[in-house]
Amino acid sequence: MSESKWYILHTYSGYEKQVAKDITKLAENRNLQNLIEDVMVPMGPATDDYGKPILNKDGVQKEEKLFPCYVYVKMVMTDETWYICRNTRGVTGFVGPGSKPIPLTDAEIENLGVTKAVAAVKAGDIVTINAGSLKGFEGTVKEVDEEAQSVLVNVSMFGRETPTKLELSMVEKIKT
Repeated sequence: MSESKWYILHTYSGYEKQVAKDITKLAENRNLQNLIEDVMVPMGPATDDYGKPILNKDGVQKEEKLFPCYVYVKMVMTDETWYICRNTRGVTGFVGPGSKPIPLTDAEIENLGVTKAVAAVKAGDIVTINAGSLKGFEGTVKEVDEEAQSVLVNVSMFGRETPTKLELSMVEKIKT
C-alpha cells in the first residue's frame, strides 16, 4: 500500500496549470515519480450566473477551475518533495497551519472530487448525450481520453456522421 496522500498547494491566481506542469516536470527530471504520483488542477463545466452552460465556438461546454488558486498533489511527504512543491514558482505555500502541510482525509478527497472518474465507456460503445446542445442525440464512441476526461463521439446529424468532443460526464452508455 502506498503511503502517498493528497495535499493542497496555494498558488497565485492564474498560475495553477503552470505550477502543476512544473511540479510534474521536476518530479520526472529528478526521477521522483514514485514519490510525487499525481498533480492536478480540478476542473468542471463552466456555467453562467443562471446555471446555463458556457459553450466555446465549437459548441462544446467550456471548463473552469473548481478551486481557483489551488493545486492538488498526491505525494509521499519527504524533505525533497516538500522542497520541490514549496519552492516552485507561483506557489505561496501548503494549506495547513504554519509550514506543516496537512494531508486530506479520505472523506475530504471524496467530497472534493479530487480523484478522476474512470471512464465508463470505451471505443465502440453506443452512448446518449445527456447535456449541452446535443442533449438527446445518440452516437458511437471513437476514442476516450481519460487524462482530459473527454470522449470523441460520432453523432449522426443531417444524414452524416459528425465527430464531437464531449466531457465524460456528458455521455451515458446505452445498455445493450
